[in-house]
Amino acid sequence: MDSSLLRLSTPTLTLPRARPSLSYKKIHSQNQSQNENVAFDEAAFEAERLSLDAEARETMMAQSSSSSRSNGGDPKAWKWGIRKRIWDTMEALNIAQNPRPVHHRIPNFVAASTAAKNLSKLKEFGVANCVKVNPDSPQKQVRFLTLSGGKKLLTPQPRLRTGFFSVLESHMLTPSAIYEACTSVGVAKYGRSIGLDEKIKVDLIVIGSVAVDPKTGARLGKGEGFAELEYGMLRYMGAIDDSTPVVTSVHDCQLVDDIPVEKLLIHDVPVDVICTPTQVIYTNTCISKPQGIYWDKLSPEKLGKIRILRELKSRIERETGQKLPCGPSEKLPPSAPRRR
Repeated sequence: MDSSLLRLSTPTLTLPRARPSLSYKKIHSQNQSQNENVAFDEAAFEAERLSLDAEARETMMAQSSSSSRSNGGDPKAWKWGIRKRIWDTMEALNIAQNPRPVHHRIPNFVAASTAAKNLSKLKEFGVANCVKVNPDSPQKQVRFLTLSGGKKLLTPQPRLRTGFFSVLESHMLTPSAIYEACTSVGVAKYGRSIGLDEKIKVDLIVIGSVAVDPKTGARLGKGEGFAELEYGMLRYMGAIDDSTPVVTSVHDCQLVDDIPVEKLLIHDVPVDVICTPTQVIYTNTCISKPQGIYWDKLSPEKLGKIRILRELKSRIERETGQKLPCGPSEKLPPSAPRRR
C-alpha cells in the first residue's frame, strides 16, 4: 500500500478501455427544448443554490455535533473528527479561500489553481477525452482546463437536486463563455443534461476531498455521500470501471495518516492520484472501488430527494421483479421551494 511520490515527467498509469455502456431504456429524456424557450434567471438560480447549500451545511453541522456527543455510539464519529480538524486548521492558518468558512464544504484553498495545473500535466488527464469533475470551488480551475483543453466535461448537477449530470464541450461555447461555464450558474446555463441512457465513456474522475491519506488512497468528503452516489450511477451506466483513475486535488495540509481503512464503508471511493500545489502522489491504493449503488445504505429520505435515483430503483425493480432494500432513516434538511 505504500504510495509513490512522482514528478510529472515520470511515466504514469496506462488507461485500459472501460467496459461498454449497458443498455437502458429512456429514464431521463427531459425536454431540453423547453428549457431553451425559457429565459434563464441567473440571479434566482444562484440565490436558490446558496439557500439550499446553507440548509445542507446546517444539517451537517447538527450531524457533526451529534456524532461528537455520541460517546462511541455513532460509527461515523471518527470521520467528523478528522473533517473538523482539517477545516479548523485551514481557517486558523488562513489557507482557506472563499467561500468561507470552509466548514462542511469541500474546502477551497490557497494555490488551488496550482494543484489544478499539476493535475492537468498528468498523463491520465492528457489522454482523457471525457473528464468527470465535481462542482466544488477548489476544482473550478480543473473544469476550466478540461474545457479549454478541448475535452468533454461531465459535471453533476449540485447535490443531484435538479437532475443527474450535465455535459459541456468547448465547441458548444464561445471563448468568453468557457470560464463562466465552469461555475454552477454556467453549467445550468450552457450544459446539456443527460440521463442514465447516455452512451458515454468517462476516462478520468476528479473528485473533491476534505482529507486524504497518501499511503492508502483513503478519502473523506464533506459527509453528504454525493460523490459516492455519482460514482455508483456511473458504474451502473457502464461509463466507468475499476480501471478508471480517480484523482483528487487538495492542499498539502489535507494529507493525513489517520484514516482507518478497516472502518471505511463499502461505498467509500478511494483515490489513485493526489495533486497538491507542491507534489503529485500515486497512492497505489489497494482499497476496492464501489461496484454500483448500495441500496441498503441509502436512506428513504435521501432517495425521496433525488429523482434520478428513484427512477433507477423503480426501473431495476421492474426489470428484476425483486424489491431492492432500503437503508436506515436519517434526518435531512427541508427543501426550499423550487422555481418551475
